[in-house]
Amino acid sequence: MNLRTVCIGTILSASIPFYAQDSAERKEWTLKDCIDYALEKNIQLQQNKISLQESEIDIKDARASLFPSLSFSTGHNLVNRPYQQQSNTVSGTEIISSNDKSTYNGNYSLSAQWTLWNGGRRLNNLKQQKTNRDIAQLTVAETENTLQEQIAQLFIQILYADESIQINKGTLEVSEATYKRGQELFAEGSISKADLAQLEAQVSNDKYQVVTAESSLRDYKLQLKQLLELDGATEFNLVLPQLNDENVMKMLPSQADIYQTALAIRPEIQSGRLSIENAKLGISAAKSGYYPTISLSASSTSTTNSASTNNWAQQMKYGWNNMIGINLSIPIFDNRQNKSNVQKARLQYSTNQLDLANKQKELYSTIESLWLDALNAQQQYAAAETKVKSSQTSFDMVSEQFNLGMKNTVELLTEKNNLLSAKQELVQAKYMAILNRTLLNFYAGHNIEL
Repeated sequence: MNLRTVCIGTILSASIPFYAQDSAERKEWTLKDCIDYALEKNIQLQQNKISLQESEIDIKDARASLFPSLSFSTGHNLVNRPYQQQSNTVSGTEIISSNDKSTYNGNYSLSAQWTLWNGGRRLNNLKQQKTNRDIAQLTVAETENTLQEQIAQLFIQILYADESIQINKGTLEVSEATYKRGQELFAEGSISKADLAQLEAQVSNDKYQVVTAESSLRDYKLQLKQLLELDGATEFNLVLPQLNDENVMKMLPSQADIYQTALAIRPEIQSGRLSIENAKLGISAAKSGYYPTISLSASSTSTTNSASTNNWAQQMKYGWNNMIGINLSIPIFDNRQNKSNVQKARLQYSTNQLDLANKQKELYSTIESLWLDALNAQQQYAAAETKVKSSQTSFDMVSEQFNLGMKNTVELLTEKNNLLSAKQELVQAKYMAILNRTLLNFYAGHNIEL
């Protein structure tokens, strides 16, 4: 299996670079540097954090709905009666008679409203908003996990590409030395011109492989820069650790233990459980529509009129009246709205239960795949080590015999390509094992490190 297939297909926020001044000041980047920087600068992660802040505001709104509301209103009117000889109006506690064709009146009101009980809808809404806040926090954590996994994958792919370059360069050096020796043998008449042309073609092919490997390395680095929201022109020097056999052949943790730990700590699982709790609250909130609503209202009002003989202060005083009342609203027939709301809430609860079951299934499948891939890669690495040793020995013997004119070009190139293939298999198995074991440790609750 090619190492490229392990990478997650879509890199988050790759189309919108984030230009950061401090990135230019950084000389070298370790894996930890890349992770820390992405967790600070990644655009999608910042958007999720903004959503988290919005959920905090929703909690404040839900909590505020438990308290009374208070408002002040005033209205001012100019009344014109062009054909009326005399008008009688009521303003506050007085009856005003006026011959004025135009009069002015003002109204002032201070009102309060308080819902005492509405079936627990407000309390359930507050609980739901708090749960939504917790889910938003887990969404942030989930995005952080995804970022760390993607960075680890790309970083290990860069390690793989870098070592592949070294292997191809070493192969190219051998090809060039072999071609030089072939020229000497051709001059001596030990090999034909066609054999020499094969050796020259092999040098060109090995140069092409070096260029291809270097191109892959640049592509992986570009993907990593995009994931970090760095400008493509930013200098980007990575600190690549040297990983030996000990890093490859470490004993794998128990698959069952990893899964049980992941069930307890992975944010996507916790979010699924909270979504079920939220759906339960949604059912209770929907059922509250069947219950009466009891509310308390109070107001203090006064009016003024320009036709009054009293001054403005006296009018405000004599026209002042206070009111307090209690209101009861009982739903009788609501065109099936409450029943539909309850049914939809129950369906949402069932959907969330299925979502959690699906997430648990996906988590188990992911851990199982990583564990099997890591085990297979370790076994392939052990086999590839033996293959490299035997291929190296075979190539050395054939190369020596070729230099003495005892082997032809086809035999030499066959052994050389076998050696190159064995080395590529070894390095591929090496980084596949490291990548999958690193991700397994991450699912088990450990930090990503090489």
